[in-house]
Amino acid sequence: MPGMTSAVVKTLGEIKEIKTIDPCWGNPDIIAIAQIPDQDALTQLVLSRIHSIEGVTQTDTHLVYRLKEARTK
Repeated sequence: MPGMTSAVVKTLGEIKEIKTIDPCWGNPDIIAIAQIPDQDALTQLVLSRIHSIEGVTQTDTHLVYRLKEARTK
């Protein structure tokens, strides 16, 4: 929703699992990074909490993984 970015950022900031929130020019309006223990927690976070925030009309979720560095001898 136009004009809701600041309110959405403020509400996202109240969610402890969300570690960074970056408003953006263009699409998307906001990028938020969350740290969650498992996929069930991610589902609850996105579907129950983030989708219920007034002004949130759509989300696009990506899972990030860490690569272990190769050991060198």
